[in-house]
Amino acid sequence: MLACAYLLGSIASAVVICRLFKQADPRQAGSGNPGATNVLRIAGRGPAVLVLVFDVLKGTIAVWSAYFLGLEPLYLGLVAMAACLGHSYPVFFGFKGGKAVATAFGTLLPIGLGLACALIVIWLSVLLVTRYSSLAAVVTVSFAPLLTWLLKPDYALPVAMLALLIIVRHKDNLIRLYRGKEPKIRHHYNVK
Repeated sequence: MLACAYLLGSIASAVVICRLFKQADPRQAGSGNPGATNVLRIAGRGPAVLVLVFDVLKGTIAVWSAYFLGLEPLYLGLVAMAACLGHSYPVFFGFKGGKAVATAFGTLLPIGLGLACALIVIWLSVLLVTRYSSLAAVVTVSFAPLLTWLLKPDYALPVAMLALLIIVRHKDNLIRLYRGKEPKIRHHYNVK
């Protein structure tokens, strides 16, 4: 399951979808990050939504599959980590991947819709107030272990492991935020 989750996570939807839409490689354009936010910047809303959906599904499919095989919460957490590591370090795309926020969100969906809705509300609130996608992601994953503990305590440790991975992947963004150099999500992006 770990290998399957990693390989599923390694399918870089941002790169594939940008190629299908004849757009620049997101690893070499915009922020250089192959994720939905950068695809929004360089290719517009349609391709960005497709990337987001596919990246969420990578995490959901991996964890749900492991859940139906009867794996314990800790092992489900490791499967979730493998999917996110595949997204961040994809074997099929030279190990240069994204921040794994959407994939991590997808791995949390099997825990419950209540958790998913709470995380979406937090993410949207921070994004709308600050216009920083990276800050919204970090704040949201920081709340995820606490919310999970309140809803399904058995999954709190795996979710904390996942949250730590996402925060570490945002290290450069956090440094840029501290220095006031992190780009905001703007309305003038190429919104086709």
